[in-house]
Formats: sequence, C-alpha cells, structure tokens
Amino acid sequence: MEGNLRWVLIAAIAPVAWGSTYVVTQHLLPAESPLFGAVLRAFPAGILLLLLTRTLPTGLWWWKSLVLGTLNIGAFFALIYAAAQLLPSGIASTLMATSPAVMMLLAWPMLSERPRALALLGAGIGIGGVFLMLGTGEAPPNALGILASVCAMVLSSVGFILTKKWSTGVNILSLTAWQLIAGGLVILPLAVVVEGGPPQLDPPAILGFLYLTLVATALAYVAWFTGLRHLSTGTVGLIGLLNPVTGVLLGASLGAEVFALPQLIGIVLVFAGIVIGQPAAARLFATMRRTRRRPR
Repeated sequence: MEGNLRWVLIAAIAPVAWGSTYVVTQHLLPAESPLFGAVLRAFPAGILLLLLTRTLPTGLWWWKSLVLGTLNIGAFFALIYAAAQLLPSGIASTLMATSPAVMMLLAWPMLSERPRALALLGAGIGIGGVFLMLGTGEAPPNALGILASVCAMVLSSVGFILTKKWSTGVNILSLTAWQLIAGGLVILPLAVVVEGGPPQLDPPAILGFLYLTLVATALAYVAWFTGLRHLSTGTVGLIGLLNPVTGVLLGASLGAEVFALPQLIGIVLVFAGIVIGQPAAARLFATMRRTRRRPR
C-alpha cells in the first residue's frame, strides 16, 4: 500500500507540471513558433538527461526511440504548443484529460490490461468533472485548437502504452533521454521548413523555456515513465487528471480566466474519480463486501 502510494505521488509530478505549461506558454513564450518551441523544449532536456546517464540506445532501441520520440515528444509537443496558443489554458488542459479512458481502452488489446470496473467509474467521474470545468462561459473554443488537443491526446496515449510495453529492464533516465532527443530531431526539419529559424527570445521567454525544459519535460517525463513502470496504465491515466486541475487553477489565479462554482465542483469530481479508480479503493470495497457477507 505504502509502496503503491509512493509511485502514485511520483507519477503525479508529471500532470501537475504539464498543467502549468499552458499558462507558461501563453504568457511567456512566442506564439508564432510552435515547432521551434517544441524543439527548444525537448532537445535540451534530452541532452541533459543523456549527459547524466551516458548511455546510448542499442539494437532495436534505435527505431523504438524514434517511434516513441515521435509519438510522445515531437508531434505531441508541437500540437500541445499550438493548442496552448489557440485555447484558454483551462480548456486546453481539460481536453487532454480524456486520455485516461483512451489509455484504459487501448491498454486492453495492447497490454492485456483489462479495465477494472472502479477504474472506469473513476475515469467517468473524473472526465465528468473535467467537462464541468470546461463550461467556462467564454466564447466558443477555437476548432483548430480543439483538434490539436485531441490529436495530441490520442498520439501520446498510444506512445505511453508502447513505452510501458517496451521499456522493461531499460533505465528510466536513458529511456526518457532517447525519446526527448529523437522527438526533437524529428520535429527540427519541419520547424526549419515551416518557421525558417528559431524565434528571438527575450528574458521572460528564456525563463519560460528553462522551466519547460527542466521541470515540465525532463523531471515530468522521468516521473511519468517511472509511474508507468510500477503502476497499471489505468491508474497512471487517472493520475493524469491532475493536469486540468492545475491548468484551471493556474489559469484562474495567473491568467484571469473564469473560476466559479462549476470549476470548483469539477475539481472535486476529478479528485473523487482519481481516488475511486485507485486499486486501493477496489480492495477496500472488496473487504467491505466480504464483511457484510459474514454471518453474525
């Protein structure tokens, strides 16, 4: 129980950090360079982790790193950067929160992890809370922003499941470094063709990229992949619901976005969904059922 809680807390670092990227992107980073923004976020973080591990891919991991780097990093960062520029931070992060259900459903055929009933219930409650937070009363969300968020969510869900499937026995820091470097290299040629060259960065933008590189990328992905190794895909997916909670709270406190009773109720539902979907809750319900069945 205590060991499981430790991995839950470690995995939770990632969605909290990711939820903060929307506000950082909107208020500190240049809006016209999403592709170079992805490169500047991923590649330095990968190089940093590679310097710490000093381990290069071998054998099949050359192409596996390329596949995972494309799904989890290259395409994902570009899409989420674009979404953050086109949508309010609360809306962008809440759309990403449908990933727990997607991850659970995909993990069934890909990993033979059959979704637990309480995990699905928790996902339903949490996603319901997410959509309640989504009803901000603002202007209709940008359609391209919504499309970018949904594509980012689906691609990353597939990538996370493949990471869990392939990563047995591989050092987490090395695994993360390879993906970040591969993702940065994949998106770099497209960034050059589409955007020409890297943007000019003022001091706030430099600070923003430092935060995204060190905290919301290097630290967050190491924590996330660690959680995936030690917990079920459904459990980790539910923890990811902390992403929109962070996005909504920061959007309201720093970005002057709407925060009213629906957002508050939505956050409560998200936390309830996370708790209900944990394996410990299933064990507790099973114990309660056995206790009621005992003769008195």
